[in-house]
Amino acid sequence: MSTMKAKVMLVDDHAMLRHGLAMLINMEPDMEVFAEAGDGAEAMEILKKNNSIDIILLDVTLKTVSGLEVIKSIHAAVPDLPVLFISMHDESVYAERALRSGALGYVMKHEPGEILLEAIREVLKGNVYLSKQMHKKLLKRMVMKSSEPEHLINTLTSSELEVLHLIGQGHNSHEISQMLCRSIKTIDTHRFNIRSKLNLKDGADLIRYATRWISQQQ
Repeated sequence: MSTMKAKVMLVDDHAMLRHGLAMLINMEPDMEVFAEAGDGAEAMEILKKNNSIDIILLDVTLKTVSGLEVIKSIHAAVPDLPVLFISMHDESVYAERALRSGALGYVMKHEPGEILLEAIREVLKGNVYLSKQMHKKLLKRMVMKSSEPEHLINTLTSSELEVLHLIGQGHNSHEISQMLCRSIKTIDTHRFNIRSKLNLKDGADLIRYATRWISQQQ
């Protein structure tokens, strides 16, 4: 007896990674890759033409707009469509933001294939999927009162959070612009906005804050 396979859309700007994910998923009896997109605009074009997609696997860092921004467009077009983030970025830094953006899960790209498949199946059921360690961290944050710095962090946009994360890892504006495929002017604008929102007086203060913030996420 044949069973309906869940239709998966992959949104990632690395074609080789998409190919590897597609091979993994297409070997499963209950799911198949139905569509692929290299960025948010391409993903939205596909969604306009297809209403049979069951789940989207979305990268956090795309060349044009952050996946955390793309998910807003996805849910504006298809409110109930489940989204699972896949990312090279540390779960402890991005998972909470991903859930607040409307995603149902977050998996880091270095995880084994069976973890990703488990996450897809959980999200298709409407459940939230995070690692056990991240579940513990989020529960701990819920029972502890938020400090003022966390309130300020939540005022950052998704792109600003990406830049703050990379500053904390020791990267300068030139390196960040190359990593995110955005102009140095855009990165410097993000740095200025981060300093303003976090009440930081200068670049050195920003680097100290970012480094300390990264260490607290570990």
